[in-house]
Amino acid sequence: MEKKPFRVGLIRVLTSDDPHFVDMHGQIIMDHFPGIQVESRCIPDQWEGIHSHELELIAVPKIVELAKTFQDKDMIIVSCADDPGVAEIREALPHMSVTGGGETTVALAGKYGEKIGLLGITDYAPRAYRKLPKDRLVAVEKPEGVNSTLDLMTDEGRKNCVACARKIKDMGADVIALGCTGLTTIGIAKLLEQEVGLPVIDPVLAEGTFAFFESIRK
Repeated sequence: MEKKPFRVGLIRVLTSDDPHFVDMHGQIIMDHFPGIQVESRCIPDQWEGIHSHELELIAVPKIVELAKTFQDKDMIIVSCADDPGVAEIREALPHMSVTGGGETTVALAGKYGEKIGLLGITDYAPRAYRKLPKDRLVAVEKPEGVNSTLDLMTDEGRKNCVACARKIKDMGADVIALGCTGLTTIGIAKLLEQEVGLPVIDPVLAEGTFAFFESIRK
């Protein structure tokens, strides 16, 4: 008997009218992890995504309401490195498996190194990183000129990401965790690994890893 696909509802926190863009993270997961079927949706009126505490406060109620609209899913993923709304969805849907790009990336980073450097788009560490012992999170950096996900989608943004990764290595990191799923969107993890010689944890692949594990333990 053929096994049914493991059904994931994936929430994008950056609003877009482009279906290809909205589906991108889900497609990456499906391409890498067999047996997982992802339906992706984005929250409304969040055209710059979430790059401040103020924007997160606005976004969380939308994220929870969107999570409630998914039908017949085995798991919900909030595809954002700050895990906005993850705790609230767990409270609202207590029988649903829920995760986000932050807690999954932190967990995988710990497998690849003791000194974690965070490369993101904010001046503060996402909540999952703030739970780490202080001696393990050795750097919280964002590329020059990058203040939102949109800034990553330029040649200048990519170049500054590489420079930022080198800085993080110089600060003592032995693994780099990407603190924004927009960095998956621009596909920069492999380039950073080649340029700086450290393992780089991609948050969308981290989400997919946890979804795959959840699918085989059911």
